Amino acid sequence: MKRQLFYLIILVFTLSIQAQKPKTPSSTEIYESIQKLNFLGSVLYVAAHPDDENTRLIAYMSNKVKARTAYLSLTRGDGGQNLIGPELRELLGVIRTQELLAARRIDGGEQIFTRANDFGFSKHPEETLEIWNKDQVLSDVVLAIRKFQPDIIINRFDHRTPGRTHGHHTSSAMLSLEAFDLSNSNEAYTNQIEKYGLWQPKRIFFNTGWWFYGSRENFEKADKSNMRSLDIGTYYPLKGLSNNELASLASSQHLCQGFGRLAQRGSQQEYIEFLKGEPLNEGTQIFSGIDTSWNRIRGGQAIGEILEKIEGDFNFKNPSVHVPQLLKAYKLLQNIESKHWKTQKTKELISIIEMCAGLYLEVSAETNWATPNETINLNIEALNRSETPTTLVSLNNHEDLNISKEIVLKNNIKYPFKEVIKIPSSAKPTTPYWLTNKGSLGMYKVENEALIGLPETPRTFNLDFNLLIDNVPITITKPIVQRYSKPDKGELYRPFEIIPEVSAKITEKVIILDNNTQRDITVVVKAGRDNLEGAVEVYHPDDWNIYPKQQKVNIANKGEEQALIFTVIPPENQSEGIIGPIVHINDKDYTDELIEIAYEHIPFQTVLLPSESKIVRLDIKKKGENIAYIQGAGDVVPESLEQIGYNVRVLKPDEIDAETLSRFDAVVVGIRAYNTVEDLKFKQKELFDFVAQGGNMIVQYNTSHRVKVNDLAPFELKLSRDRVTEENAEVRFLNPGHPVLNFPNKITQKDFEGWTQERGLYFPNQWDDAFTPILSMNDKDDTPKDGSLLIAEYGKGHYIYTGLSFFREFPAGVSGAYRLFANMLSLGKDEFKAEAKIND
Repeated sequence: MKRQLFYLIILVFTLSIQAQKPKTPSSTEIYESIQKLNFLGSVLYVAAHPDDENTRLIAYMSNKVKARTAYLSLTRGDGGQNLIGPELRELLGVIRTQELLAARRIDGGEQIFTRANDFGFSKHPEETLEIWNKDQVLSDVVLAIRKFQPDIIINRFDHRTPGRTHGHHTSSAMLSLEAFDLSNSNEAYTNQIEKYGLWQPKRIFFNTGWWFYGSRENFEKADKSNMRSLDIGTYYPLKGLSNNELASLASSQHLCQGFGRLAQRGSQQEYIEFLKGEPLNEGTQIFSGIDTSWNRIRGGQAIGEILEKIEGDFNFKNPSVHVPQLLKAYKLLQNIESKHWKTQKTKELISIIEMCAGLYLEVSAETNWATPNETINLNIEALNRSETPTTLVSLNNHEDLNISKEIVLKNNIKYPFKEVIKIPSSAKPTTPYWLTNKGSLGMYKVENEALIGLPETPRTFNLDFNLLIDNVPITITKPIVQRYSKPDKGELYRPFEIIPEVSAKITEKVIILDNNTQRDITVVVKAGRDNLEGAVEVYHPDDWNIYPKQQKVNIANKGEEQALIFTVIPPENQSEGIIGPIVHINDKDYTDELIEIAYEHIPFQTVLLPSESKIVRLDIKKKGENIAYIQGAGDVVPESLEQIGYNVRVLKPDEIDAETLSRFDAVVVGIRAYNTVEDLKFKQKELFDFVAQGGNMIVQYNTSHRVKVNDLAPFELKLSRDRVTEENAEVRFLNPGHPVLNFPNKITQKDFEGWTQERGLYFPNQWDDAFTPILSMNDKDDTPKDGSLLIAEYGKGHYIYTGLSFFREFPAGVSGAYRLFANMLSLGKDEFKAEAKIND
């Protein structure tokens, strides 16, 4: 029975996340909200990336302690890898932002960010803070503290160990500790003070553990007099879940990072080390000496007496009996001087009143998106599922809708309405606010200071339900959504968004031409409104030509697309640049692409970005034609190889056998395949036999942990965490005469120019003498790393292991990366037999 309950809870969490269905809380959830309403204390957890947060501790602080708890992630995780799809960089940051929000919906926390851009792995905080704008990021941390007003700050990482871990990690702790003092300084970031005031947290801690000491044995011996331990395995009978089970559900939302994991149960100690602030007496807990009751604020005692009585006498069978007293507390709260507590607790209290009264208020548009000047039909529903006297006085949206209703909402009688709104011509498209302006490698540019720190762009199209609840005026605001159904899914919800009247894209983000033969490209134009008419052209570098210069576009219905074919004529010599569509509609030009991100575990996302494609006339030669590709965590390497003329077939593990492999010149293994594809451990013999028979096998990077095969290579090969994060790091040729640097393309230093984000990662650091190391490189002040490209002859073929980041360079159109990869595929093919055609 308990297992069934657990899976039911998982299902409820999943559906609420994927569908964005309005919350209809149970009595136990209302009661827990009242408990949190009566705790006036807060905790800010600080780290660098999505997945850095300790969901066990966040869940504990939010659900056991009942503190308002937030996670401040300095970045959105843009520089990582994606295990569930092709999105990288900015789009990956959008996914990880939503995964964090999904996690917080489960563990009960809130989410905050800074403007720092995750530019990739950094070995030292000095490098990190050079690429980030330290002053701006520090300003954002101070702003988060002043706005959130935490009593307690907990750092995930240690500020005292620079160079020991990711530079972003240490930087997050260093900046948090510095902001601890600056947030209460009249001289620090004075532009924030008038609006948010000063704030001094009481204490700051480091969330330590055995991992920081190297082993459990070392941790047992460590002096813990300055630490506090918390049993974060506590069980919540009202939820039917332990804290660890809740935390596991939360962290499992980080699916693009492969964080889906088994739930944990039972007692477990978590440790925090006191760093700074008001000292703690031995044995006291972290909120010791901090008044977390309503007595904390002037005028709060009377409110507390009302709300504490409601908590003590809570009626689980009929929560609506508490509405009159809740309203009494609400009226008293409006006279509180503290702007911070008045704003926060009013928000919580209105939500509880709404829940106790059984109110269901919804506004659904007939479409999930609209364009400026468009008229939209709304379906509005108001329902009072209690005997609480409630009148719907009016509806308004602060634009063109302001309608008097004066309707008494009788118990369990649905009141549906149909209204119409017009989207203003000034309405801006819905897109992540941090992507609106072009930033730098280390920072996002946010011109509207009010948005800094917010996890996502606020919804501007909402509807106010102006109510009289037991003769007390209360306004409850609901965002416009789209409610719809699918036969195979049931009832679904999507956010309502504004899009431009037209968007366009070139279907290929990188276009590689390996000779001077002209090539057709496709421009897809999408209409955001009906009856779209205009013209399309493609801008391009001066030494390229595109024909025709302009084409007409005519689309009858919104949402439809029209594909236009343009011919690209390359120059005679190697050249590269950027091309993109320009759509002319009346007197306006549109150059953006509308990108849709749809995964079941996060809400549907629309992102508007400049529509650009890299175009490259590449001087490249290659041998061999037919390539088998074994997918791993997801990349665009197969499509990239097709761009330069290879026939590529993606093989599933069950297709890997001697007969199938015999049709190919080479097999390429995708990134992290040996970390993510369980069945490959049964296919290594067939792959090694393929190499012995004369084939080439190229294995791209895997992480050094959770390798699912016993033998990564036909010879000894051990992975490490070695990497070169500086994309411009010097590359030295260890074996300049090796064929891979000479045939069929002569590789020079120029081929390592223009690399993006990094040289490579997780290089081997131990290998058999059968391997020949080809390249040496290292970051500044680091030791040489010689394992980025290792080649071994095995039988008649070649086994190649590379940690070079081809998966990043190919989408960026880096010419040298293509040329080097072609040489890897061509090894031993100077005298090769005619290849059999692939049987698809």
